[in-house]
Order: sequence, then C-alpha cells, then structure tokens
Amino acid sequence: MKKKSPRTYSVYLGGELFSLKHLIGNGWLAEAIYEKSHGKYRCLLPQDLIPTGRTARSIRDQDIRALVGCDLALFNYDGPDLDSGTVVEFMFAKFADIPSVLLRSDIRNAGDFRNEPWNLMSSYFPRTATVLIPSLFDYRTALTRRRRAPDDATRLAGQQSSAAAQVVCEQIAAQCVRAFDRLLATEPAMPKHLREEAYHWLALLPGLRGKEKALRKEFEHYLEQKVEKDLL
Repeated sequence: MKKKSPRTYSVYLGGELFSLKHLIGNGWLAEAIYEKSHGKYRCLLPQDLIPTGRTARSIRDQDIRALVGCDLALFNYDGPDLDSGTVVEFMFAKFADIPSVLLRSDIRNAGDFRNEPWNLMSSYFPRTATVLIPSLFDYRTALTRRRRAPDDATRLAGQQSSAAAQVVCEQIAAQCVRAFDRLLATEPAMPKHLREEAYHWLALLPGLRGKEKALRKEFEHYLEQKVEKDLL
C-alpha cells in the first residue's frame, strides 16, 4: 500500500518589505519556519512575487489574491505603529476565515496594551493566535552565551552577531509552527451554509480588476482548495 505523503500548507507572510532588514528578516523567518516544520509550512513572501503590472492597484490586487489563495497567514506586527497595509491584510484574512498568527518581536508597546501590545481593534478575532517574543532580550542572551564559549567557531570568525540573531529567528519560527499547529485544530468560524456566498462577496469586496464572472470562479477555486484541506 502506497504511503500517503504528509500534507503541506501555504502561509502568507505579511509585513513590511521596504528595507534590507525587512527583506532579510522575512526571508530568514520563512526559511526557519520551513525547517522547523519539516516542510509542513511553506511561506509565500509578497516580496518574492513578480509584479503582474506597474500600477499600485495591480500590486495590491496581486497581494490580495496571494493571501486568499494561501491556507494560513502570518502577520508581522512589529514597529512603534502597526504597518497599515499589514493590518488591512489581516482583516481581509479574517473576512476569509483564514487561520492567522499575529507575530510581534518588538519590545515596545504599539497600542492599548491590555491583553496584547497593539490597538485593541486588531484583537479578539477567531482562529487567530499571537506569538509575542522580546527579541532584543533573547538576542542579548544568545550573544552572551556565544561570547562565553571559548571554542565557538562563529565567535572566532567574528560572526557572533548574525549567529545570535539566527538563534532568535529559529526560536520565533518554532513558536510560529506550534501556533499554526494549534490553529489547524480549530473549527472554522464561518458557517458552512455561508461560505459560498461569503467567498462570492470577497471576490467583489476589494474591487479587483476583472470580469465579475471570472472573479467569482477564481474565488470559488480558492474556497474549494480550503474545503479540500478541511480548513473551511
């Protein structure tokens, strides 16, 4: 009897991508998540998408399609103020009932700080997990440990900073993987009798370019993929 291959899930990784540190951080985290999950979760990075057009609208449309086409989502909620585009993407993910992780590795407070360190309007949504990591403190701990290791090759090569950062990245990835696993065990928030109508509306809601019939068919395909994987 042929052994069934393990199921893999696509993850939309939303966040800032406007500087080198953003690009490197997104890339490192995506690869670490793939490694820590043994290939179970494969991240899709918006920064890796080849633009289908030159206008701002075409870029936005492409990102929305990529988000809805993914099985899960991870949104980076770092910064003194949340990136507005990332918040919009998170809300769209919730409209589509996509299991989502909100990640914050920033030690600063970015909002009301009652239960979570951002504006409360981004909190309390179903099928959403939070991963809060004090990355600066964890980085300093990892760096101190490496400096104390007399035979550490990375220390001798003058690479202790990147090595310490990699340790923190792997810790974050491991927590994200555990959060994804928990989310997969949750029941959909969207009732079955509403999902077709909901995805028909999602096809029209953002005003994507294209004919209505084709858009409906495209979003029906996204829905079918999620139902097939028991996500909806």
